[in-house]
Amino acid sequence: MDQLWPSIVQWLHTVGLHVDPGTARGVAEGAARVTATMDMPSLLALAAALGWASGLRLYAVVFLTGLAGAAGWIALPSGLSVLQHPAVLMASGLMLFVEFFADKVPWLDSLWDGIHAFIRVPAGALLAASVFGANDATMAVVAGLLGGSLSATALATKMTTRAAANVSPEPFSNWGLSFFEDGVVVAALWLAAAHPVWFAVALVVALAVSALLLVVLFKFLRAVLRRLFPAQVKVA
Repeated sequence: MDQLWPSIVQWLHTVGLHVDPGTARGVAEGAARVTATMDMPSLLALAAALGWASGLRLYAVVFLTGLAGAAGWIALPSGLSVLQHPAVLMASGLMLFVEFFADKVPWLDSLWDGIHAFIRVPAGALLAASVFGANDATMAVVAGLLGGSLSATALATKMTTRAAANVSPEPFSNWGLSFFEDGVVVAALWLAAAHPVWFAVALVVALAVSALLLVVLFKFLRAVLRRLFPAQVKVA
């Protein structure tokens, strides 16, 4: 560990944070102690929460996780410590602000989700894998696969639900769904950090609901498209 202090201080200087070696050593030791106390269920719960919630609100996940680490609410694993950097917090906070409003405009929300489908799934996998970092390559791969799959499931459910809501001309269903997703992301991150077992139970319920919604809403959307474009849907 002693060889790490000069490299830690040097890295902090390169990103514009000037601290003395004693401060860097104290922070690193504190983070190492707290991370070491996290058992495997806690780490897996955190990885699953980051992956799943990224499918709904990637920028909120990055910002809130980094903010929690920077504020000292939790000690993040070393692979996630970059989220605490001021530049990352500013960038994710800006994108969180943009997404908060874009997600509440009918049809724009579906367009936004479609564009970010290529970002959220790999980002969810990366965040989940970073919980274990390079210290446990095997579990990092497992967490990455888990996080990517959960992110894809959440994203598919969100996009299907929003597409069904956009069929209605009123905007209130979109607003309600969007605010609900905002709350769910915050609750999922908190539950995974504070009560990993209860988060696991909630995640199983959420996945069951997602499967049901995907089946029901897919049939609903197909029926709507059949009425609007009978020839094309019949051919398909």
